[in-house]
Amino acid sequence: MENTRRKLRVLVCCTGSVATIKLKQLVEDILKHELEVRVVASERSQHFFDAGELPAGVEVFRDADEWAMWTKRGDPVLHIDLGKWADVVLVAPLDANTLAKISQGICDNLLTCVIRAWDIKKPLLFCPAMNTRMWEHPVTATQISALKSWGYIEVPCIAKTLMCGDTGLGAMAELNTIVATLLGTIENIVV
Repeated sequence: MENTRRKLRVLVCCTGSVATIKLKQLVEDILKHELEVRVVASERSQHFFDAGELPAGVEVFRDADEWAMWTKRGDPVLHIDLGKWADVVLVAPLDANTLAKISQGICDNLLTCVIRAWDIKKPLLFCPAMNTRMWEHPVTATQISALKSWGYIEVPCIAKTLMCGDTGLGAMAELNTIVATLLGTIENIVV
């Protein structure tokens, strides 16, 4: 009998952090592992990447797509459909603004709606990325703790010289660390 198992599906969500400049390489690295990838891009993240440079076949979804699909009862609801499609969500990078929204249950764009409607029995990984001053603010630890208390998996930020020239914690984890964590998290998922 022929093996008809499908590839595992990764929904990469990117936010308005400058670390989104690494999205193309992150997607390429994930695809090397025979995984299927779709991307949800917040409005602000689109400043940092060109969707046309992503590998062929990788769909990118934006806020406007949610509203273009739905016009009447019974039409597809994109944030629900993406959550059903994905086996795992990877939020890379997760900026301070979106971290605050998610930790409080705010869902005011496609990305935050996907996460609010996410089946928490499935893995969600998040990679914080923000300026050191934002990282060191006391509210950040509280917000990270909230996400972790729900079973979400943190890929911790690292210390380095940031784009603004400051040096300290807040940079998104290295891509090899993110991919290794993703692979370790999904190794026992059967589809």
